[in-house]
Order: sequence, then C-alpha cells, then structure tokens
Amino acid sequence: MHTRCGGTRYTIAMGERREHQANPDEPRQAALFAGVEAGEPSLEADVADDHDSAAPLAYRMRPRTFDEIVGQPQLAAPGAPLRVAVERGRPPSAVLWGPPGSGKTTLAHVIATAARARFVALSAVSAGVADLRRVVTEAAARRRRGERTILFIDEIHRFNRGQQDAILPYVEDGTITLLGATTENPSFEVNAALLSRARVFVLRQLDEDDIATVVRRALADTERGLGMLGLTASDECVRLIAAAAGGDARTALNLLEFAADLAGSGGAITQELIAQAAQHLPARYDRAGDAHYDTISAFIKSIRDSDPDGALYWLARMIEAGEDPLFIARRLVISAAEDIGLADPQALPLAVAAQQAVHFIGLPEGVIPLAEATVYLARAPKSNASYAAFNAAREAARATRNAPVPLHLRNAVTGLMRALGYGAGYKYAHDYPDHRVEQQHLPDELRGRRFFTPSGQGADQP
Repeated sequence: MHTRCGGTRYTIAMGERREHQANPDEPRQAALFAGVEAGEPSLEADVADDHDSAAPLAYRMRPRTFDEIVGQPQLAAPGAPLRVAVERGRPPSAVLWGPPGSGKTTLAHVIATAARARFVALSAVSAGVADLRRVVTEAAARRRRGERTILFIDEIHRFNRGQQDAILPYVEDGTITLLGATTENPSFEVNAALLSRARVFVLRQLDEDDIATVVRRALADTERGLGMLGLTASDECVRLIAAAAGGDARTALNLLEFAADLAGSGGAITQELIAQAAQHLPARYDRAGDAHYDTISAFIKSIRDSDPDGALYWLARMIEAGEDPLFIARRLVISAAEDIGLADPQALPLAVAAQQAVHFIGLPEGVIPLAEATVYLARAPKSNASYAAFNAAREAARATRNAPVPLHLRNAVTGLMRALGYGAGYKYAHDYPDHRVEQQHLPDELRGRRFFTPSGQGADQP
C-alpha cells in the first residue's frame, strides 16, 4: 500500500524595415557566406504543437507569454526593461545567462512571440557554417519583406571565436536579433566583440516556491498538462518534487510526469512514487564550468570562516559530483598556507599529508583524510599575516626592482670586492647574544619599512 505524503491534500478534478543586402566586400563575410542563394531549405524545424499529448510534459507546459514565466520578475514582470523593449517591438540582441531549467529557451520563445518575429533555433553543439549561412540568407530575405528574425543559439559558449565573429556584422546591422543561451559566465565564454553588441540578462535559479508553482500548474492544466488524468497529490508531495528538482523546472516536470505514469490515471502521486522517479537524478556539476569554481569557492570560504559543517557539506557535494579528489587536496594545502599560516604551523604539514594520503589510497577511502584535514583546517586559528606580508613585500619589490643590495650584505669573495666595501660592517648573528642582531637588511629606499605584522592568533604571536 502506498503511503501518502502528509499535510493538506491537493486534489485535481478531471476536466479542469528596411532593405538590406550582405556586403560582399567584407572578407570574413564573403568567405563564410559566399555562394549562398535565397531559397535554400530553411533550417527551421517543424516545432511540435504544445497541445500534442505525445510531447514531453516539460515541453507542453512551456510558458507562452511573459505573464506565464515563473521566477524571473526582473525580466518578465510588467515594467521590466526587457519586457518593455520587446512589447514595443524592439527586442535587443542578448545573452541569456542562467542555470539549467531556469527558462532561457522559454524566454527566447516568448520574446519571439511577443515581438512577432520569426524564431530560428540552433544548437552550438551541432550547428556549423552551412547552418549559419542559411539562417543569415533567409533572415536577409525576410528583412526585405519587413519581417524580423530572431536567431536563438543554445549553449552559445560552445561556438568558437570564428563562429561568434562571423555573426557580428549581422547582429550589428539588424539582419538578425541574436539571443544566446549559456550556463557559463559570458564574461569568459563569449567574445568581447559580441558582448559589446548584446545585452546580458541573468536568470536566477528557481527556488522551491517557484518550482512548486510550476508543478501545481501542470497538475491543474487540462489543456496541456495532467489535469485530465484526475491525479491527486498532497502539498507535501508537490514540495518533495520541488526540492528534488534542485531549481530546475524541466527536471521537476520530468519527475512529475514519470511519477504520474507510475500512478496511472486517477491515481495518487505518493512519496514512494516520487522516490522511485527521482532516484537517478544527477547532481548539477560541471568539472570545467562555473559550478566547479563556485563550489570550491564555497568550500574554501567555509574553512576560512571556521565553519566545519559548511566545509564538510561542500566537500561532500564535490565528492558526490565526481570532483577530482586531488584538486580538493591541493586547495586544502593552499588554504593551510594562506588562511591559517603561522597561527597553527601544523596545518600545512597535515594538509600535505592529506594530499599524499589521497594520492596513495585513492577513493573511496581517500575521503577520510580529506574530511579530517577539512575539519582540522576549519577549526584551526586563522592568520594570513605571512601571505599579506609577502604581497606587501612584492609590491615594494616591484616599485624598487633596481635598488642595490646594501654593501654590508654582499659577499666579498675577491680582493677587489673587499676593496669596494663588500661585506664591510656585516654583523654575524651567531656572535651576538640570543643570536640576533639589528642591522639594515632592506635597500636604502626601503630603510625602516615593515611588511610582516603578527596577527596574534594561535601561535602567530609577536
């Protein structure tokens, strides 16, 4: 027997212009678009009707208007700059940057619909030069008829520099309005020349309330959703789906659809069915992308802030996502030297020992020394005094890179050197009480300058 999720039940009743021609004198354009004639087959694929019950639920429930978009009020709410520009018939070329499932493709479709523009979609993974040629040729022909073309490039960060540069003239002169979608930081992945001709709009990750709204809408919608199936789902089960989706609306709808298939028409979506549907959901993590850098940043900053719980959580997230354990170990070594330093001189050797242990034994047991080092570093007293002192000394060295070494610090290995005063007046520390002497060790330009100041934390005392 299925155990229903607790809380209030959520029951769904059944039934509910100007002319333009490409300039042939542009060498790059001529090379890329030479020989293209109007009338070649269009790249645009026939798009499935969103009423088609055979289409995935996530596709059928894609918002069709700005008002249906969930979780992006900065872009889609009445009065939002992007929405105003589109509704006035002047959609800007833009890069849509956001995590998976936040609605980048959906927003592009809505923009094209609201602007009454022809929508052409390419994937940067599979599109080539011939595809770009066709799009630009057809867009130029439509433009002569007074029609606008919106070119949507999914994963635009995967286009190489030449491909990105090739579309620049046509974005600049308005032959196409470019909408590029990316999950990666466009500052690093999109050419500066293209970014200068496009706005960057950031889509935030949807929170659980946003995802719950999407799930409830799909359950209730009798036209495109699951409303005709007479399914029941408690509010707690809706929340469980929202939590499992991790901010990805597409994942939530796929999960809901799978659970609905398991429940059958008129059935109940239960906690057990959701667990079955969700058991193979992958963690969102790309070892070469933003998630990689964001997560390691959260890990190191948790250690720096002396929070072992936060540090262990991010460590577990990285391990579960398949991060290279030696990468984590290297970051621990850096943290031990940078953030703990002389406050606990044992932190660095322990971090190095953890790195050696992970290298020696590998996973899964390698997580044990990683966890030990993580907790030790998080709990250790913190001092960046030596690191800060080095940075200050480096700045001084750059400013006085040609300052001569004081004569008394130079080795006098020849008679000529001694005659020139090399080594004169040098005090040998071991000849003095406590083996310490006071003498000038900096160039004359930096006489009396101090770089290192003990932090007073742990062992880092004056």
